[in-house]
Amino acid sequence: MTTAHRPTFDPARGKDAQRGVAYHQRLLPAHTQLKTRQPGQGGDADTQVRDLRAQLLEAEAAHFSKTNPVAAKSAESTISSKRQMEDGLGQNGEEDLEAKRRRILEETRDVDADSDGSKGGDSSEEDRYADEGLSSSPLLI
Repeated sequence: MTTAHRPTFDPARGKDAQRGVAYHQRLLPAHTQLKTRQPGQGGDADTQVRDLRAQLLEAEAAHFSKTNPVAAKSAESTISSKRQMEDGLGQNGEEDLEAKRRRILEETRDVDADSDGSKGGDSSEEDRYADEGLSSSPLLI
């Protein structure tokens, strides 16, 4: 039998040059892993609420620990304290009085701006026409 009758994955071998066992591509196992949905593809994986800010801080800490391991330890403590300050949490996990006051003032600022600006000029004109016994609009007489 000549080499033309043999497949290419198992060619004719000489006496001294024996090759290892060769497998054809179709004999190898395939499709051995199942694919699951990743977050962002829809389905059940998207129902979980992710804390993106925490993920970002963790990724930054991991990056900085790789680039500069000495400074990374001190940076981790400052990141956690920064986050507590921004959240307005004190040492015991309770909200700081100053942070609480700031949060309440920010919430009520819009309400105060609406109530102060609209009644200032209109009330004096209405009072003047009411004192004279006229209707609220002088052009409708």
